[in-house]
Amino acid sequence: MKLQVLLADDHALFRDGMRYVLQQLSGQVDILCAGDFDETLKQAESNPCMDLALMDLNMPGSNGVSSVRIFHQRFPTIPLVVVSATEQRGDIEWTMEYGAMGFISKMSSSKEMLGALRIVLDGGVYSPPGVSLSPLTEIMQPEMEEKNASPEYKLGLTRRQMEVLQYLSEGLSNKEIAIRMNLADGTVKIHIAATYQVLQVNSRVEAVRKAQRLSLIRPAREERDGV
Repeated sequence: MKLQVLLADDHALFRDGMRYVLQQLSGQVDILCAGDFDETLKQAESNPCMDLALMDLNMPGSNGVSSVRIFHQRFPTIPLVVVSATEQRGDIEWTMEYGAMGFISKMSSSKEMLGALRIVLDGGVYSPPGVSLSPLTEIMQPEMEEKNASPEYKLGLTRRQMEVLQYLSEGLSNKEIAIRMNLADGTVKIHIAATYQVLQVNSRVEAVRKAQRLSLIRPAREERDGV
């Protein structure tokens, strides 16, 4: 299988090291390089069908996590993974909220990086161990005291994840959920993955059944109407 990957980082030594990692993903990997954010956007514009984009948060022309949002808005079909030295939990969570499909620390081993990249290439979402996929904006909601008493809060579910669960129970696809919630498809995937993680399930059916068993969601409309 041939892969086309964009590697955006301003450190040539790091790019050389990542080349070795990326070449282990497939028998044939076409690696495009960019040393600043402007070049990153130009490469993506010229190669809109690339399989994966790896991007550092801190390079010339980049505005940190905001650059993730810009890239994702312009190229929503390109899976984006941030590879960064930052250890700030807020930065990691915001990159995921802004549409990244993964965050890999530059301190990770090549084995860890390969595992994370394969998850994303398979359509999954990867975040560092111990880091919640829940958006930072919801962690900081002012209604915290009210939520403390609710079963979904005790489980660790956010308001967005509860919305996703309800839509899953109604049989909506990811694209339909994205339209209802006014979110990017990739962000919906992140919320679904986080919901599975919290509920300790592996499928939509399992998630809905467990949520109903815990009285977290309303029955689907047809069930309420007796249809």
